[in-house]
Amino acid sequence: MNLALITLFVGAALASLFMAWVIGAGSSGATPFAPAVGANAIATMRAAFLVGIFGFAGAVTQGASVSEAVGTGLVGGGSLPVAGVILVLLLGAGLMAIGIVTGYPIATAFTVTGAVIGVGLALGGTPVWPKYRQIAAVWVLTPVVGGGIAFGIASVLPRPDVPERDSVAALAGVVAAVLVNVEFSVLGRGPDAGTLSDVGRQVLPVADLVAAATVTGGAALLVAALVRWDVGRDEQGGLRRVLLALGSLVAFSAGGSQVGLAVGPLLPLTDAVGVVSPVAVLVGGGLGMLAGSWTGAPRMIKSLAQDYSSLGPRRSISALVPSFLIAQLAVLLGVPVSFNEIVVSAIVGSGAAVGGWDAVDARKILVTLGAWAGSFALSFLLAYASAVLLL
Repeated sequence: MNLALITLFVGAALASLFMAWVIGAGSSGATPFAPAVGANAIATMRAAFLVGIFGFAGAVTQGASVSEAVGTGLVGGGSLPVAGVILVLLLGAGLMAIGIVTGYPIATAFTVTGAVIGVGLALGGTPVWPKYRQIAAVWVLTPVVGGGIAFGIASVLPRPDVPERDSVAALAGVVAAVLVNVEFSVLGRGPDAGTLSDVGRQVLPVADLVAAATVTGGAALLVAALVRWDVGRDEQGGLRRVLLALGSLVAFSAGGSQVGLAVGPLLPLTDAVGVVSPVAVLVGGGLGMLAGSWTGAPRMIKSLAQDYSSLGPRRSISALVPSFLIAQLAVLLGVPVSFNEIVVSAIVGSGAAVGGWDAVDARKILVTLGAWAGSFALSFLLAYASAVLLL
């Protein structure tokens, strides 16, 4: 057993843990329940507790996809050396920490992706253009698709000719239909993840397609019926409960998509060290995010809730539904995605539906877009230059 290699791995693991803490304490740990706190549906500390639990669950059961993409799918020609992994994690976490302290909106996914590509190319790796095109497509389309879905939902919910017990119930049914087809590592056989729909195909004595349709349709109808009954008997209370459920799902999705940014660079090193399994790495990343959510997220949740308080439960629901859908799509594709980008786009779309495009601050949006692009460019340049000079 190589003691020097293990020592370097421990250093990389600590850097990964710090990155996970920063992610949990940042927007991915605060955003999912901030609308519910703003709508007075849940207290701040309880929201931080729940977002930590659901984020940890998402990291362990869904984190492998994005982790593998970040660890081995961004640069060809071999994995990063231990020193390169440490450099990537320190740069990514350092830039994010600076963003939190200064208020500059550094995007996690852009920062880590830029750092991995920068270090990898500087050390002689080759570009993986198909993956880059896929990532670029998701990043570019997220504001359009997420904002568009949020705009459509927010346009329908307040209409008097569409009762909310029906519209919100239909939304809940769609979310349920997606959820039963979401992949979880605990439901798979061997290295492959599985879905609740897959379980139905194994249990029901019918053709696979019929079984999948039965599970999907049954889940959608059941959840829609329950939500319709709940909202019909207590409209405001029912909306708050839907908001809490969506916040839980978004927190779960955040854990599954964001943990890969912290532990992805670390995964290729597990084979070299030989004493740590990829599952243990995911659990460690999930615990780091949980700690960040419990210790650092409450203040940000409280801060964001003040902004979300003007949204109300309907507009918050309009923003969280596309956030859940896009985050799960990113997990399915194995694409690192910025939760800031997802949620901000959805909020802008729902805001435009409620207050018109005049209510949207175009200058603020342009500054935010510039910050996202700048996060990637700055991270890439710093990583490339640091790797050339130090490694």
